[in-house]
Amino acid sequence: MKCRLCSSNDLILYYTQGINDQFRFYKCHNCKLVNYDLKGGLNQNKYSDNKYIDPNDNSRKMNIDQKNAYSFIKKNVKNRGKLLDIGCGNGKLLLEAKLDGWAVKGLELSEYLALSIKQKFGIEVEVSNFLEYKPQNNEIFDIVVLRHVLEHLPDSILAMEKINSLLKSNGIAILEFPDIESVEIKFKRWLNNAGFYKKKYKPSYLPGHCNEFCIDSFKYLLNKTGFQLSKWEHYSSKPLLNNLYKVCNFGNKVRTVIIKN
Repeated sequence: MKCRLCSSNDLILYYTQGINDQFRFYKCHNCKLVNYDLKGGLNQNKYSDNKYIDPNDNSRKMNIDQKNAYSFIKKNVKNRGKLLDIGCGNGKLLLEAKLDGWAVKGLELSEYLALSIKQKFGIEVEVSNFLEYKPQNNEIFDIVVLRHVLEHLPDSILAMEKINSLLKSNGIAILEFPDIESVEIKFKRWLNNAGFYKKKYKPSYLPGHCNEFCIDSFKYLLNKTGFQLSKWEHYSSKPLLNNLYKVCNFGNKVRTVIIKN
Protein backbone atom coordinates (compact mmCIF):
# COMPACT_ATOMS: atom_id res chain seq x y z
CA MET A 1 0.00 0.00 0.00
CA LYS A 2 1.00 3.64 -0.49
CA CYS A 3 0.97 6.35 2.15
CA ARG A 4 -2.27 8.32 1.90
CA LEU A 5 -0.45 11.55 2.68
CA CYS A 6 2.74 11.53 0.60
CA SER A 7 2.21 8.49 -1.70
CA SER A 8 5.46 6.88 -0.56
CA ASN A 9 5.84 3.10 -0.73
CA ASP A 10 8.28 3.14 2.20
CA LEU A 11 5.95 1.95 4.97
CA ILE A 12 6.67 -0.37 7.88
CA LEU A 13 4.24 -2.29 10.08
CA TYR A 14 4.00 -0.16 13.22
CA TYR A 15 1.37 -1.88 15.35
CA THR A 16 -1.71 -4.08 15.13
CA GLN A 17 -5.17 -4.24 16.69
CA GLY A 18 -7.84 -6.92 17.04
CA ILE A 19 -8.13 -10.29 18.76
CA ASN A 20 -5.91 -11.86 16.09
CA ASP A 21 -3.77 -8.77 15.39
CA GLN A 22 -5.54 -8.67 12.04
CA PHE A 23 -5.88 -4.88 11.78
CA ARG A 24 -2.60 -3.40 10.62
CA PHE A 25 -1.25 0.12 10.94
CA TYR A 26 1.77 1.15 8.86
CA LYS A 27 4.08 4.08 9.50
CA CYS A 28 5.43 6.05 6.56
CA HIS A 29 9.18 6.54 6.70
CA ASN A 30 8.90 9.74 4.65
CA CYS A 31 6.12 11.83 6.24
CA LYS A 32 5.60 9.83 9.51
CA LEU A 33 1.85 9.34 8.99
CA VAL A 34 0.48 6.12 10.45
CA ASN A 35 -1.85 4.60 7.85
CA TYR A 36 -4.45 2.01 8.75
CA ASP A 37 -4.81 -0.67 6.06
CA LEU A 38 -8.43 0.03 5.13
CA LYS A 39 -8.87 -3.44 3.65
CA GLY A 40 -9.39 -4.60 7.25
CA GLY A 41 -12.69 -2.69 7.45
CA LEU A 42 -13.96 0.32 9.39
CA ASN A 43 -16.69 1.03 11.91
CA GLN A 44 -17.49 4.73 12.21
CA ASN A 45 -21.01 4.15 13.54
CA LYS A 46 -19.69 3.40 17.03
CA TYR A 47 -18.87 7.10 17.45
CA SER A 48 -22.30 8.41 16.45
CA ASP A 49 -24.72 9.33 19.21
CA ASN A 50 -28.02 10.96 18.35
CA LYS A 51 -28.99 11.33 22.00
CA TYR A 52 -29.42 15.01 22.84
CA ILE A 53 -27.55 16.15 25.94
CA ASP A 54 -28.45 19.56 27.32
CA PRO A 55 -25.46 21.90 26.74
CA ASN A 56 -26.22 23.59 30.07
CA ASP A 57 -25.61 20.36 32.01
CA ASN A 58 -22.06 21.06 33.16
CA SER A 59 -21.70 17.65 34.78
CA ARG A 60 -21.46 15.88 31.41
CA LYS A 61 -18.02 15.12 29.99
CA MET A 62 -19.15 16.07 26.49
CA ASN A 63 -20.01 19.57 27.70
CA ILE A 64 -16.86 19.92 29.78
CA ASP A 65 -14.71 19.01 26.77
CA GLN A 66 -16.47 21.50 24.51
CA LYS A 67 -16.33 24.26 27.11
CA ASN A 68 -12.59 23.66 27.51
CA ALA A 69 -12.19 23.70 23.74
CA TYR A 70 -13.88 27.10 23.57
CA SER A 71 -11.68 28.39 26.41
CA PHE A 72 -8.70 27.40 24.26
CA ILE A 73 -10.17 29.34 21.31
CA LYS A 74 -10.85 32.38 23.47
CA LYS A 75 -7.28 32.34 24.78
CA ASN A 76 -5.75 32.14 21.32
CA VAL A 77 -8.11 34.26 19.22
CA LYS A 78 -8.85 37.79 20.37
CA ASN A 79 -11.10 39.22 17.64
CA ARG A 80 -14.67 37.95 17.29
CA GLY A 81 -16.08 37.05 13.90
CA LYS A 82 -17.78 34.11 12.17
CA LEU A 83 -17.18 30.62 13.52
CA LEU A 84 -18.04 27.27 11.94
CA ASP A 85 -18.01 24.10 14.08
CA ILE A 86 -17.85 20.96 11.94
CA GLY A 87 -19.47 18.01 13.70
CA CYS A 88 -20.96 20.24 16.38
CA GLY A 89 -22.77 17.50 18.33
CA ASN A 90 -25.13 19.02 20.89
CA GLY A 91 -23.88 22.55 20.15
CA LYS A 92 -22.19 23.33 23.48
CA LEU A 93 -19.16 24.95 21.82
CA LEU A 94 -21.43 26.96 19.51
CA LEU A 95 -23.47 28.17 22.47
CA GLU A 96 -20.34 29.23 24.39
CA ALA A 97 -19.08 31.12 21.34
CA LYS A 98 -22.43 32.77 20.65
CA LEU A 99 -22.72 34.02 24.23
CA ASP A 100 -19.21 35.44 23.88
CA GLY A 101 -20.05 37.50 20.80
CA TRP A 102 -19.33 35.21 17.84
CA ALA A 103 -21.62 34.73 14.86
CA VAL A 104 -21.83 30.94 14.81
CA LYS A 105 -22.89 28.12 12.55
CA GLY A 106 -22.62 24.35 12.84
CA LEU A 107 -22.45 21.35 10.56
CA GLU A 108 -23.83 18.05 11.83
CA LEU A 109 -24.66 14.69 10.26
CA SER A 110 -27.53 14.08 12.67
CA GLU A 111 -30.73 15.81 11.58
CA TYR A 112 -32.16 15.31 15.08
CA LEU A 113 -29.26 17.07 16.80
CA ALA A 114 -29.25 19.90 14.26
CA LEU A 115 -32.97 20.53 14.78
CA SER A 116 -32.65 20.36 18.58
CA ILE A 117 -29.92 23.03 18.62
CA LYS A 118 -31.85 25.32 16.29
CA GLN A 119 -35.09 25.01 18.27
CA LYS A 120 -33.54 25.46 21.72
CA PHE A 121 -30.92 28.12 21.03
CA GLY A 122 -31.69 29.67 17.65
CA ILE A 123 -28.32 28.56 16.26
CA GLU A 124 -28.12 27.61 12.59
CA VAL A 125 -26.92 24.06 12.10
CA GLU A 126 -26.86 22.58 8.62
CA VAL A 127 -27.22 18.85 8.12
CA SER A 128 -24.30 18.01 5.86
CA ASN A 129 -21.19 15.94 5.29
CA PHE A 130 -18.56 18.66 5.46
CA LEU A 131 -16.48 17.21 2.61
CA GLU A 132 -19.52 17.81 0.41
CA TYR A 133 -20.60 21.07 2.05
CA LYS A 134 -20.97 24.13 -0.15
CA PRO A 135 -21.47 27.36 1.84
CA GLN A 136 -24.39 29.55 0.86
CA ASN A 137 -23.52 32.67 -1.12
CA ASN A 138 -19.81 31.75 -0.94
CA GLU A 139 -19.90 32.30 2.83
CA ILE A 140 -16.49 32.22 4.51
CA PHE A 141 -15.46 32.10 8.15
CA ASP A 142 -12.87 33.57 10.48
CA ILE A 143 -12.53 30.27 12.35
CA VAL A 144 -13.28 26.64 11.48
CA VAL A 145 -13.30 24.08 14.31
CA LEU A 146 -12.75 20.36 13.72
CA ARG A 147 -12.62 18.26 16.89
CA HIS A 148 -11.65 14.57 16.69
CA VAL A 149 -12.80 14.13 13.12
CA LEU A 150 -9.59 14.31 11.06
CA GLU A 151 -8.31 10.91 12.18
CA HIS A 152 -11.53 9.25 10.98
CA LEU A 153 -11.28 10.51 7.40
CA PRO A 154 -9.38 8.43 4.80
CA ASP A 155 -8.57 11.53 2.73
CA SER A 156 -7.00 14.04 5.12
CA ILE A 157 -5.69 16.14 2.23
CA LEU A 158 -9.20 16.69 0.89
CA ALA A 159 -10.40 17.52 4.41
CA MET A 160 -7.78 20.23 4.91
CA GLU A 161 -8.29 21.64 1.42
CA LYS A 162 -12.00 21.91 2.22
CA ILE A 163 -11.25 23.73 5.49
CA ASN A 164 -8.92 26.07 3.58
CA SER A 165 -11.73 26.93 1.15
CA LEU A 166 -14.06 27.79 4.05
CA LEU A 167 -11.64 30.26 5.64
CA LYS A 168 -10.93 33.87 4.82
CA SER A 169 -7.35 34.95 4.13
CA ASN A 170 -5.29 34.45 7.30
CA GLY A 171 -8.23 32.59 8.81
CA ILE A 172 -7.71 30.19 11.70
CA ALA A 173 -8.61 26.54 12.16
CA ILE A 174 -8.70 24.80 15.52
CA LEU A 175 -8.21 21.04 15.34
CA GLU A 176 -8.14 18.34 18.01
CA PHE A 177 -6.94 14.77 17.46
CA PRO A 178 -4.78 12.05 19.07
CA ASP A 179 -0.98 12.38 18.95
CA ILE A 180 0.21 8.91 17.96
CA GLU A 181 3.76 9.71 19.13
CA SER A 182 2.80 11.11 22.53
CA VAL A 183 4.68 9.73 25.54
CA GLU A 184 1.50 8.12 26.88
CA ILE A 185 0.65 6.25 23.66
CA LYS A 186 4.27 5.21 23.05
CA PHE A 187 4.49 3.84 26.61
CA LYS A 188 1.29 1.81 26.16
CA ARG A 189 2.62 0.49 22.86
CA TRP A 190 5.86 -0.55 24.58
CA LEU A 191 3.94 -2.35 27.32
CA ASN A 192 1.95 -4.21 24.68
CA ASN A 193 5.02 -5.18 22.63
CA ALA A 194 6.88 -6.30 25.76
CA GLY A 195 3.98 -8.50 26.81
CA PHE A 196 3.20 -6.62 30.03
CA TYR A 197 -0.17 -5.42 28.82
CA LYS A 198 -2.44 -6.74 26.09
CA LYS A 199 -5.55 -4.81 25.17
CA LYS A 200 -8.65 -6.97 24.93
CA TYR A 201 -10.84 -6.69 21.86
CA LYS A 202 -14.36 -7.91 21.23
CA PRO A 203 -14.74 -10.32 18.29
CA SER A 204 -16.87 -7.69 16.54
CA TYR A 205 -14.23 -4.93 16.90
CA LEU A 206 -13.34 -2.84 13.87
CA PRO A 207 -11.03 0.22 13.95
CA GLY A 208 -12.45 3.70 13.50
CA HIS A 209 -9.28 5.69 12.86
CA CYS A 210 -7.93 5.81 9.31
CA ASN A 211 -4.87 8.02 9.83
CA GLU A 212 -2.89 8.72 12.99
CA PHE A 213 -0.89 11.94 13.18
CA CYS A 214 2.17 13.15 15.03
CA ILE A 215 3.58 16.67 14.81
CA ASP A 216 5.78 15.78 11.82
CA SER A 217 3.01 14.24 9.72
CA PHE A 218 0.62 17.04 10.68
CA LYS A 219 3.11 19.69 9.56
CA TYR A 220 3.56 17.78 6.30
CA LEU A 221 -0.22 17.87 5.79
CA LEU A 222 -0.35 21.60 6.55
CA ASN A 223 2.45 22.42 4.12
CA LYS A 224 0.64 20.49 1.44
CA THR A 225 -2.71 22.22 1.95
CA GLY A 226 -1.77 25.87 2.57
CA PHE A 227 -1.50 26.22 6.34
CA GLN A 228 1.12 26.94 8.97
CA LEU A 229 1.17 25.60 12.52
CA SER A 230 0.85 28.25 15.22
CA LYS A 231 0.30 26.10 18.33
CA TRP A 232 0.51 22.41 19.25
CA GLU A 233 -0.66 21.73 22.81
CA HIS A 234 -1.40 18.47 24.63
CA TYR A 235 -4.47 18.49 26.84
CA SER A 236 -6.64 16.50 29.20
CA SER A 237 -10.24 16.82 30.38
CA LYS A 238 -8.93 16.63 33.95
CA PRO A 239 -7.76 20.05 35.23
CA LEU A 240 -4.66 18.84 37.09
CA LEU A 241 -3.44 16.73 34.19
CA ASN A 242 -4.29 19.50 31.75
CA ASN A 243 -2.01 21.93 33.57
CA LEU A 244 0.75 19.31 33.64
CA TYR A 245 0.41 18.51 29.93
CA LYS A 246 0.84 22.17 29.02
CA VAL A 247 4.34 21.96 30.48
CA CYS A 248 5.21 18.33 29.71
CA ASN A 249 3.78 16.91 26.49
CA PHE A 250 2.71 13.56 27.97
CA GLY A 251 -0.96 13.48 26.96
CA ASN A 252 -2.35 11.52 24.05
CA LYS A 253 -4.53 14.32 22.66
CA VAL A 254 -3.56 17.66 21.14
CA ARG A 255 -5.24 20.97 20.38
CA THR A 256 -3.75 22.89 17.48
CA VAL A 257 -4.04 26.38 16.06
CA ILE A 258 -3.29 26.63 12.35
CA ILE A 259 -3.33 29.69 10.11
CA LYS A 260 -4.26 29.82 6.45
CA ASN A 261 -1.39 31.09 4.31
